[in-house]
Amino acid sequence: MDKKIEKKFWNSKRVFFIIGGLLLVSLTLWAVVFRDKRSQLRVESEKQTISTVSQGAFNEFIPVNGTVIPIQSVQLDAVEGGSIEKIFKQSGDMVKAGDVILQLSNTELKLNVLTRETALYDQLNNARTSRLQLQQNTLALQNTLAEIDYQVKIKEQQLNRNDRASKYLSEKEQQDVREEVSYQKRRRNVTQRSYMQDSLIRIQQNAQLTQSEKRIWESIQNVGQMLDNLLVRAPISGQLSTATDLQIGQLISKGTKIGQVDILDKFKVRVPIDELYLPRIVKGLEGYADLDGKEYKLIVDKVFPTVTNGRFEVDMLFAQTAPTDIRRGQTLRIRLELGKPEQAVLLPTGGFYQQTGGNWVFVVEANGERAVKRQIQLGRKNPTYYEVLDGLKPGEKVITSSYETFGDNEVLNLKENKQPQ
Repeated sequence: MDKKIEKKFWNSKRVFFIIGGLLLVSLTLWAVVFRDKRSQLRVESEKQTISTVSQGAFNEFIPVNGTVIPIQSVQLDAVEGGSIEKIFKQSGDMVKAGDVILQLSNTELKLNVLTRETALYDQLNNARTSRLQLQQNTLALQNTLAEIDYQVKIKEQQLNRNDRASKYLSEKEQQDVREEVSYQKRRRNVTQRSYMQDSLIRIQQNAQLTQSEKRIWESIQNVGQMLDNLLVRAPISGQLSTATDLQIGQLISKGTKIGQVDILDKFKVRVPIDELYLPRIVKGLEGYADLDGKEYKLIVDKVFPTVTNGRFEVDMLFAQTAPTDIRRGQTLRIRLELGKPEQAVLLPTGGFYQQTGGNWVFVVEANGERAVKRQIQLGRKNPTYYEVLDGLKPGEKVITSSYETFGDNEVLNLKENKQPQ
């Protein structure tokens, strides 16, 4: 009788299929749940600029170009018009304060000056005549008072003699003398009051005449100055530069800019700046310029807030002695600092900012095989660094070149990943 042989449940074939099934389920579960689903792109690391985030002093500055100009320039304007009669100094000549540069000729102005001077001298003579009349009136009153005093004295003496010889004189003769004395005294009182009032009025009128004569003399001098203005003089010592090539006989209108005189022993730098920085540029800010291998410190001295063609201007002075070989019109490249250096996390500048606006970057992982998109926050900027406010730490590496070809991918594979067989 045959014996029934039972098959084993855990045979090798069955175990093989169970293990294979579990492995397949595990792979499927990993692909569904655990595999990185972020969009990826393979890039060549050699073509990317990878920069290291650092900790250091952040110095906010902007590069600007300035033009060297004289520290002081005084404009030469024609106060009076006329034709050029003589030229004493040419453009480029060194002049001293008061030197005559041009002599103008203006016949009409000369006639006008003579007419006005004649009228003013007439007014001066009238004022002097009025003063003489006041003096004559005063003398006349003083003479009247002296005459009255004399008459009173004579009559009083006569009255005394009549008293001693009263027995030889009639009562009427004595009474006539007394009335004459009384009349002369009353007349003197009236004349004295008139003299006092006249004195007060005379004082006021004399003061008015004095002021009037002073103004007339000032007017005469000012009128004479009009002819002096036909001589164009240097207001300060320096180098003359004329606006045009001046010629004998050339007509110069009143108020025309003839040129300027520049002081050449000291210089300043005129710097145009983009209007974007107008609220931040104030007097006292510092800047640095490299010239012949040496750094020179400059300080903002004046700010001209008027904006022209999107720019405003500032004047900067050398903090110490200016370079000895500096020349008018020379251009200096200046690093204008907008504040004091501060410690910060620094990210080198690069083309990435154009695509991200500084809101995110690709951070390279520690193994260097991938770069992952990360949100960050940037602050201030200078031509070399961005100030990192959040999202990055010193020592991390960031792709700072352009992201133009990366699309919307979130992971960049910098090396070829080995795919499972």
